[in-house]
Amino acid sequence: MKNQSGNAKAQKRKTTIVSIPCGLLFICLVVFALGCEDKGQRPILTDSDGTRISPIRGQAFQIIQAALADPRAEARVHAIEVVVTTRQIRFMPSVQRLLQDKVVPVRFAAAVAVGDMEYSIAEKVVSPLLRDGDHNVIIAAAYAMGRLGYPEYFEVVRKGLDSDDQTVRANAALILGRMGDPGSLPLLKRAQEDKDSGDKVRFQVLEARARLRDETVLQKLWAIALSGYADDRVMGVRALGALGTSKARDILVTKLDDSVLEVRLAAAEQLGKLRDTTGEPEVLAVFEKNLTSGMAPQAGERVNVLTALAIGEIRTPGLTKYLPRLLKNESKSVRIAAAKAVFLCGMR
Repeated sequence: MKNQSGNAKAQKRKTTIVSIPCGLLFICLVVFALGCEDKGQRPILTDSDGTRISPIRGQAFQIIQAALADPRAEARVHAIEVVVTTRQIRFMPSVQRLLQDKVVPVRFAAAVAVGDMEYSIAEKVVSPLLRDGDHNVIIAAAYAMGRLGYPEYFEVVRKGLDSDDQTVRANAALILGRMGDPGSLPLLKRAQEDKDSGDKVRFQVLEARARLRDETVLQKLWAIALSGYADDRVMGVRALGALGTSKARDILVTKLDDSVLEVRLAAAEQLGKLRDTTGEPEVLAVFEKNLTSGMAPQAGERVNVLTALAIGEIRTPGLTKYLPRLLKNESKSVRIAAAKAVFLCGMR
């Protein structure tokens, strides 16, 4: 696989960090723990089926519950994403309340969550959002209603690809990818070729096509993964993970040699999603080589978020033993990512 020789190369790889927004690390928008429990402590909470759960899962529950009520909209959005991807139905009453949040991205995320989780209890609360003042929220509500048994509302999402608003177009593409309907591919291809579609729309369309297993996007995603900009490479890596083919996996393995730590961690995470633990050494190095030492606080936070997300997908005992430390990190974003990892430990 990788050539580990060369102290100069190793030193370069250790210190190369770029500014990638933490929001990007979470988005691209879930129970017992495997290797995550401290067997020497007594359980402190009860799971939804009445079984007792470990202190570390209890801590993760508390982190997400607090984040759903956090004053910062970014934290609320991240917490909603954790609820959906880790299938934590017990938090959906809190997510339902966020359908009436004052912040557009929070309402959008909450409505998408209702759709993803098919949370029919929220139907009467999400349906009024079909008349929301923001069209992003409207298409999210339409998606939710479609998932709740009213498929005619999916047409609202499809029409979002023709919006004059680039954000609406991008979010419509994102939702079409989540819908899982290959019949949307012609619409997505048309949106990608539309001269009025900006870069963020074109990329979101590519990712949606990847989610729908359109293998013809491989070359374009490969090019993004080779971009001179590290944040673009992270986006390309995530889309390759969504595609999930053997060729996409092979490209992801090559990104474990990237000069930027954050790209390597993102590649390790995506490989983990594909049940491939090849990236484990890159994640272990964060702890064993203390790679965050001397970093600026924001850079260290980004690395720790990506590290936690990678642990949640790789799930080997050698990595999950570090989750208690990350759950106590001073950064709220890191704690949320670590809580997600704890929940993911029980999904296989």
